[in-house]
Amino acid sequence: MALKKFVERLTKPVEELDRANLRAFCEAMQTTPIVEVEPRIPARVAGEVKSVRIVPRAGADALEVVMGDGEGTLIGVFLGRRKISGISPGRRIVFEGVAVRERDRKQLEIFNPIYTLI
Repeated sequence: MALKKFVERLTKPVEELDRANLRAFCEAMQTTPIVEVEPRIPARVAGEVKSVRIVPRAGADALEVVMGDGEGTLIGVFLGRRKISGISPGRRIVFEGVAVRERDRKQLEIFNPIYTLI
């Protein structure tokens, strides 16, 4: 059995192994998978920061943090912020808040989420 797992680790693509590790982390944090998050219902999601960018929204800057959990992605929008110390690509994070779906976007967004850096 151990030999079979060892051979799997050697033959599987690194991206697939990383996704599996990230999903295991999210399950251990007892959070909702991003693909199961319903709009307008409070949710707690965990994942890894994929990108961070500053976007103008209604005349003021907003920091958009794209996070993924190995199955889906979600955007945390921090209104009026240009930077948050500790949030950078590759960092594991937990967001809590109410997810919404904007008309012109496919992905769910959480505005000003409560966040925990892992």
